[in-house]
Amino acid sequence: MFMKKIYFLLFVVISFWIVGCKSASKLYDKGNYDEAVQVAAKKLQKDPNDSKLRSVIQDAYRYAVTDHENKIQGYMASDNELKWEWMYYEYSALQSMYNSIFRTPSVFELIHPADYSSELNENASKAADVHYNHGMSWMNNNDKQSFKTAYREFQVAIGFSPGNATIQNALNQAYDNALTLVVVTPTNDYGFSYSSYNYQLQNFENDIIRTLQSNSGNEFVKFYSPIDAQRLNIIPDEIVETHFTQLNIGRIKDNYSTRDVSKEVVIKEIVYKPDSVVKQYAKVNARITATKRTMYSEGNLSLVVHDNNGRPIWNDNIGGSESWSTEFISYTGDERALSDDDKKLLNKTRDNPPREEETISCLKESIYKDFISRLRNYYSRY
Repeated sequence: MFMKKIYFLLFVVISFWIVGCKSASKLYDKGNYDEAVQVAAKKLQKDPNDSKLRSVIQDAYRYAVTDHENKIQGYMASDNELKWEWMYYEYSALQSMYNSIFRTPSVFELIHPADYSSELNENASKAADVHYNHGMSWMNNNDKQSFKTAYREFQVAIGFSPGNATIQNALNQAYDNALTLVVVTPTNDYGFSYSSYNYQLQNFENDIIRTLQSNSGNEFVKFYSPIDAQRLNIIPDEIVETHFTQLNIGRIKDNYSTRDVSKEVVIKEIVYKPDSVVKQYAKVNARITATKRTMYSEGNLSLVVHDNNGRPIWNDNIGGSESWSTEFISYTGDERALSDDDKKLLNKTRDNPPREEETISCLKESIYKDFISRLRNYYSRY
């Protein structure tokens, strides 16, 4: 039993060794020299004396360095100002291999890899300068689309030079100038006679603002309520005005239908003996009146978007509806003629129609979702 365990453990160790060697060798054979170096270096951390892996990593590193340096020489001769960015990525790959090898001292002594950190930093700085200068050039156009393009350039630049205060300030300035500031005004129709309308409408407006502020659907668009805009001294680029052109709380409508039913039932039993019973049947009749009670309510929200000069630039209408119904029956005649399903409807507790505030709340939710979706879609063009 003990020998079996020893053989099993030996098999596992040999299997891992074979897989590790084959993986690095296979990558090397395919010309994936960088990855072959990474895999071999990781395996050699566990077994620094693996002769096959040591041979693979030496050859793979040599070819990888030659490949990257040839590309760097080609980029250096180019007139394209993005060459610093391209060279940065080549040096980044070389430095990544250096870092992997550095973690295993025996492999480090075997290969003596070059440290490209200074070249990496130099090219990162030059690549950052190129994108920063691009961004500043776009800023001079002084329009929102150019500010957005400048913002993208500064984003790339700060990626090459994290923490650079000059680039960060330019990034913030470009973003602020690229923003479209939108104020959503309160719905201005308060003439409806429903007692709960004003309360529900106020919640409706607050929900819209909160939802749009948390997710405008566009990083370059921000929404504000008039109160927030005044508090923050914001001059909006666009104003969204809304009002209900329709808000009808439906009336209850009853639709009736009648049907006649009949059934053969036992009306009398004559017992001659305990095992001899004669049943007499007769037909009983009833008339069922079915009532389907319904209430249909609907509303329509009109919206208009103005620019800061008051010129209308977009309008839309959002409709919503809410339906409620219940059904019950009554009858005349003999109850015994009713089926089991009829009796269930007969004994059913009659549902009350929704209260006024419940109906308005449902209408609000219906219109609310559509309004948010359409507004986001409209501003996605920015």
